[in-house]
Amino acid sequence: MNTNRSRTVCASVAVAAIALLLSACGRPAPAPEPVRSVRTMTISAATTGGQSEFAAEVRARTETRLGFRVPGKLMARPAEVGQRVRSGQVLARIDATDLRLSQDAAQAGLRSATSSFEQQGAEFKRFTELREQGFISAWELERRKNALEAARAQLDQARAQADVQGNQAAYAVLTANADGIVTAVEAEPGTVLSAGTPVLRLAHDGPRDAVFQVSEDAALGMRVLIGKRQAITVRPWGTTQQFPATVREVAAAADPVTRTFTVKADLGDARLQLGQTLTALVSRPVQAGVARLPLAALWQQQGQSAVWVLDPATMTVKAQTVVVAGADGNEIIVAQGLSAGQQVVTAGVHVLTPGLKVKRYLEPGSSASPGGPPGSSSGTAPVAPVAASQVRS
Repeated sequence: MNTNRSRTVCASVAVAAIALLLSACGRPAPAPEPVRSVRTMTISAATTGGQSEFAAEVRARTETRLGFRVPGKLMARPAEVGQRVRSGQVLARIDATDLRLSQDAAQAGLRSATSSFEQQGAEFKRFTELREQGFISAWELERRKNALEAARAQLDQARAQADVQGNQAAYAVLTANADGIVTAVEAEPGTVLSAGTPVLRLAHDGPRDAVFQVSEDAALGMRVLIGKRQAITVRPWGTTQQFPATVREVAAAADPVTRTFTVKADLGDARLQLGQTLTALVSRPVQAGVARLPLAALWQQQGQSAVWVLDPATMTVKAQTVVVAGADGNEIIVAQGLSAGQQVVTAGVHVLTPGLKVKRYLEPGSSASPGGPPGSSSGTAPVAPVAASQVRS
């Protein structure tokens, strides 16, 4: 009896020991997630306006890439970058030896065809007289007439071939097709060129354009300005003088590399140097009820721009979609979606979720603002007005 009781006690002790061992090997309970710190700023009503600035360059309305119409080895290129040239001035030459030989061969063929035609003409004249005297048949005279026509056709062919070869030989010299300035050189002496290979670029004298790039959101506004006289102004770099310009053309498609649209504005009678750098100034319409936020405050929610708005009562955040009107340096301009007095998270947006409880971030050694809400950061500030700023592209 005592033996059975002893066995029962030992078994109970073993079970208790195993339970304690298993409980010691189990995973500890997860620690509660810490309350995240965020930076915030309070939205205040503002307006936008002023001018947008774009870096521009003076270019010729017409710029030609000149090349030889025949292949050959480039022997000389007297023209240099920046040189002013006149229409008909020699810009480059290629080796014309083969072209001259072809021209000589064509001239020899022309002389041979001319001689053959003259001979056939003389024979036709004699056979015409013999036919009138009845010594030959009409069929024989007709055969001589066909031979004369064939000789005439060969003569025309040889003459055309000689003209072609003469033109080919003349193409060995590249001349300017208009007055202008050489803006680029694309081939050096010794290069073997195929027909049409560009050798240099020539900017024609005449109208000048201010050329600059704009983003996709600004391209639509630029198209509205097409044809409106003095819709924009340009300012040469390093000066305060401004010149009116008229938007003449906006590219239909974006550049495949930069994804920007090229805008060309007619400079009119402004005396500006080719290649001179300008600042294009475009007035923006005044828009009320907008706000400015740091770029770090913006994130994407299902393809839409959004920000995190803080509820001071519960210290939780919620997502708020907004409409972005543009950018100014490291700040964004919000046109819709926010109202004055709302507090927007400006840092730490990538770790937030809807309804997450947060606290305001305090700089080390700083304390809460006396006039602000409990726990507010001294770095919290209202949004500065946009009207005094200038958006740079």
